[in-house]
Amino acid sequence: MREAISIPHLTHRPPRSVGMAAPQHVRAAPLARALRTRVAASVSATSPVTSRRALLGLSEPELRQLAVDLGQQSYRGKQLHDLLYKSKAKQIQEFSYVPKVFREALVGAGWSVGRSPVHHAVTASDGTTKILLKLEDNRLIETVGIPVNDDKSSSRLTACVSSQVGCPLRCSFCATGKGGFARNLHAHEIVEQVLVIEEMFKHRVTNVVFMGMGEPMLNLKSVLEAHRCLNKELKIGQRMITISTVGVPNTIKMLASHKLQSTLAVSLHAPNQKLRETIVPSAKSYPLGALMDDCKNYFLETGRRVSFEYTLLAGINDAKEHAEELAELLHTCGGGYHVNLIPYNPIQGSEYKRPYRKVIQAFVDALEAQKITTSVRQTRGLDANAACGQLRNEFQKNPLLESSPSSESEPNLVPA
Repeated sequence: MREAISIPHLTHRPPRSVGMAAPQHVRAAPLARALRTRVAASVSATSPVTSRRALLGLSEPELRQLAVDLGQQSYRGKQLHDLLYKSKAKQIQEFSYVPKVFREALVGAGWSVGRSPVHHAVTASDGTTKILLKLEDNRLIETVGIPVNDDKSSSRLTACVSSQVGCPLRCSFCATGKGGFARNLHAHEIVEQVLVIEEMFKHRVTNVVFMGMGEPMLNLKSVLEAHRCLNKELKIGQRMITISTVGVPNTIKMLASHKLQSTLAVSLHAPNQKLRETIVPSAKSYPLGALMDDCKNYFLETGRRVSFEYTLLAGINDAKEHAEELAELLHTCGGGYHVNLIPYNPIQGSEYKRPYRKVIQAFVDALEAQKITTSVRQTRGLDANAACGQLRNEFQKNPLLESSPSSESEPNLVPA
């Protein structure tokens, strides 16, 4: 196992009050107004501790307009784009081939790159690497890099990214929920997770799954902004991105309206409402019938199949009868579905147990007998405590003393 990586946190400097004055000969274009609106929105949604504006996440046209607003020629924005997404610069001071006056203007106007230092990293024997990032407000988030080499000698690198600091939904089997909830992540804090994985592996990320800490649908605005950046700026195909949810009322409809070509993964974990409520407490506010209707409509509106995640808990939801009931439920919502079975990963302090292999196979056989496409997720990173459902470690059990007491508890549901 690779030794832990520890990098000191950069000293926080609050932004100075310097406006973004454009040259007198430049007229305010719609793009300029859109950029200023987006910046204002990002500042209003930012906690008092995290008050700097992040360049990471902005598109090339937005960066070009920012350059013009700060008195530079438009092509300087293209240089910023290359520095952010190709060179992966972490600080404005690293922008070596843009004028010093431009760098000073960016800092003076309150801009930063938006990158966080690596606080700790550990690698499992299978190559899975868990990385802790220390955010500007001293909170920790986890992201996981999962390398896969297939039979065709090609390699994939999947980034499992977090969307929140902790999770408010507290699913009974999930380690993340047991650690509490602090706030939503901003879009740049999601994007930077992919960049740090690429740096750690020295390999391009090919797939992204929103299956880390948090419920993505409770932070849909930032998730969609990050999705756009990953697709347009980092050139990760939409079909290589998966957005996971345990189910939040009305949000699947909102996501479907964007007609993304990404996969929706719904964490089901039970074939009926009564059992699901014992495993997923938030299910009480989102009846299973309504959830399945929304999944059906998502498929009809986007043409993308829905993947149903089902964590197998020994003696709880893993019987043949549960599989048959699940198959019946899926048949009622039409086609376009797939079941991904996840054998439970034991965590400290939990009474749940992992089913035996023969029980897992019997569940698979029962589903396939009903013509349900089924797969069993390969467990990765167990010895790094980084497998799905294990995003917690000694650092989260003992939060940093300097952590801010403020939190963002309101859902961030309005798409940009």
